Amino acid sequence: MSSPRIKFSLSLVAVIALMAIVLGVVAGRASGGSTASSGGGDGGAAAGKKIDVIIKASDSSFWQSMLAGAKKAGGDYGVDVGLFGPTSETDVNQQVQLVENSISRGADAIVIAPNSSDALNNVIERARKGGTKVIIADTAVTTDHEGFIGTDNGKAAEQAGRRLCELVKAGGNESGNVLIASSVAGVQVLKDREAGFREGIKACPDLKVGNVRYNNNDLNTAASQVNDALTADSSLVGIFAANNVSGNGAARAIKDNDAADRIPVVAFDSDPQENAALADGSIDTLVVQNPYFFGYQGVVEAAMAAAGSVPPLALDPGAALADAKNMGSPEVKQLLNPPTAKAS
Repeated sequence: MSSPRIKFSLSLVAVIALMAIVLGVVAGRASGGSTASSGGGDGGAAAGKKIDVIIKASDSSFWQSMLAGAKKAGGDYGVDVGLFGPTSETDVNQQVQLVENSISRGADAIVIAPNSSDALNNVIERARKGGTKVIIADTAVTTDHEGFIGTDNGKAAEQAGRRLCELVKAGGNESGNVLIASSVAGVQVLKDREAGFREGIKACPDLKVGNVRYNNNDLNTAASQVNDALTADSSLVGIFAANNVSGNGAARAIKDNDAADRIPVVAFDSDPQENAALADGSIDTLVVQNPYFFGYQGVVEAAMAAAGSVPPLALDPGAALADAKNMGSPEVKQLLNPPTAKAS
């Protein structure tokens, strides 16, 4: 397999120009730590600005990687970064409260990976009306904001569909049923992944994709649902897991049923469990994003907005396909094992 390509929605020239602007806006650096001190640097326009980063779930290594990127950017550019997140991706109310807290603290900007495309609209609007800039990461919202950073999940999932088609064919099957294991119904990111996967799997026209099984981001439920499908459907020939919890649940069920040699699994994201499953063959391919970039670039763009500059409206770091053959390569290994940090 060729080396993974990380695709940006901006041209390389535009990215270089953007970073030149950033270096001018956030001139001055501070040493690392849980937050970046406003005392560092030489008085650049963004130095000392308060930027709160709010992730989807504090118990997930994927989102902890976004926090690590944010923390590093705070240290690099002399901005004061706070790291926050609810315990669960299903806790929209706590995310709303965290945004309210940021407004009360007088944050100059907020970087948030929303747990809903619309449930946070009102609080985002209140923040912006009060002068707080808002950068959105991962999941688009249906209200105005200063910028968005996230993977084109439809395109990334098309890769997953085509890869699963290849794996099913390699196993000697041309037809059969495919299961989509997902977490929370109605989340736009997951809807995009489901749609993209269905488009990609059309490369195998005789494969039938059934209804999506939602596990509410619970590992035991995810494993149980996949186990039931393996037991009940003799025509099952492949599984697509739309997030890391779904991937870990699928891997557990594959191991419990000794099905790694006959049922290929393609899953989204990475965490230590998914990486181990990729190594032992209970997951065949991971669609790997770059949450560290979400956090780092999110803080950079928030600093730009807080200092009066205009960040790009949308930026896509792309996604790579990781498998047993390339997971040890430097570029893929870095994506599979990014630094992490804890929420406050």
